[in-house]
Amino acid sequence: MPAARPAHLPVLATCLALAATTVWAQTSPLPVTPEQRRVADQVASAGVPLAELAPNAPDSHTVQAGDTLWDISRLFLKSPWRWPELWGMNREQIRNPHLIYPGQVLLLVKVDGRARLQLAQGVGGATTGGAVKLRPQMRIASLDANPITAIPLNLIQPFLTDAVVFDTDQLATAPRIVAAQEGHVMLGQGDLAYARGDFGNAIEFRVFRTARTLRDPATNEILGYEAPYVGTAELTRPGENRQRADGKTEIVPATVQIKLAKQEVGVGDRLAPTPPRNLDRYVPHAPEQAMAGQIAAVYGEALNAGQNQIVALNRGKRDGVERGHVLALWRDGDAVMDKTGDKAEAIKLPDERHGVLFVFEVYERVSYALIISVKEPVKPGDRFTQP
Repeated sequence: MPAARPAHLPVLATCLALAATTVWAQTSPLPVTPEQRRVADQVASAGVPLAELAPNAPDSHTVQAGDTLWDISRLFLKSPWRWPELWGMNREQIRNPHLIYPGQVLLLVKVDGRARLQLAQGVGGATTGGAVKLRPQMRIASLDANPITAIPLNLIQPFLTDAVVFDTDQLATAPRIVAAQEGHVMLGQGDLAYARGDFGNAIEFRVFRTARTLRDPATNEILGYEAPYVGTAELTRPGENRQRADGKTEIVPATVQIKLAKQEVGVGDRLAPTPPRNLDRYVPHAPEQAMAGQIAAVYGEALNAGQNQIVALNRGKRDGVERGHVLALWRDGDAVMDKTGDKAEAIKLPDERHGVLFVFEVYERVSYALIISVKEPVKPGDRFTQP
C-alpha cells in the first residue's frame, strides 16, 4: 500500500521556518537553467512514476559531506544525471538544487503510484519501525558554508585549463616566450620570462606548447587544434620599441612571471588570455534532440581511456553539444561466425551500451567529456549517443 505523506512535516516546517528562510534566502553562485526549471515544474505537479525510481531507493537519506546531486540522484532514480527531476519532486521546498547541505534529510513519499521527495531542512533523523523520526537541530552556520554540488568538482576543475582546443591554429600567431631570465632554458613557478606579441588588454595568460591537430575519425577533416597546457603567467611589464641615439629601433620584450608550472616552461611556448570561468558547465542534463558521434582522441599520451579520464568528441557547438550534456558510450558488437546452422555464416552482435560521458567544455566543432563510468577501455572511434 502506498505510503502517505508524514503527518509531522507541517509541524516541522513551522518549527524551522526561520532557519529555512535564512538558508533559502541566499543567492546561489551556481545557476539554474530554464530547462531545469521547466523539468522541475513539470515533475513537481505530480512527482515521478514509481517505475523511474531506483530498485533499492531508500525511504530517507541524510545528506553527507562529500555528497553530490549526482550521488543523491543515483540513490533515488535509475539515471543519476536526472537530478532536475529529483529537485522537481518538491519544487516548493527544494527551490534551488545547489542549496542542499550536509545534515539535511530527504524523505521519499509515495502516493497513488507517484513519488515525491520531501526535504526537512536542517534536521537530524533516526529510523524506528520504518518511520522516520525527525529531531530539529540548528545547523544554520554549517549549512551556509558548504552547499553540495552537482558532480564532484575535483574531477572537472583540473581539466578546465588542461584540456584546451582552439578552433583555428591561433597559437601560431599568439604571444611567444623568446627568452628567460639569466639565460635559463626551462622555467618554473616564480621565474621571469620575456615575451613578444600582441597581448591586447589581458594580464593573465595560460601557457601552451605547440598545438596538435584533432581530426574527425570518420571524415579526417580538421576539428580543431589541441594545445598541451603548460601553466599560467602574468604580464608584469609591457614591451616597448625604443629609439636609440643612432636612430635605430631597440626592441624590448614584455616581462611575464610564471605563476604556475605544471610542466617546465620554455622558449617558444605560447601565451593565450585566461578565459572567464562559467559555472553552468557543471550541470548534468540530456540533449533535447537525438545526438550521435565518435571519440576523436584520448587526452594525453594514452591510447585508451578509463573512468575519470578525458576524451575529445567529434561534435561541438555547431552540432548542438552543450556543457553538462550527459551521453551514452557504446561498444561495437563483435563480428563472429554462426556455426549452428547448416553452414557457417558471418554475423555481427548488437552494440552494447557500456558507459556514461559528461561534457564539460565545448568548442565549435569538438568537445571534451569526462568518463563518469565505463565497463571497458575507451578508444578513438568509439561512438556515443544521447542517453
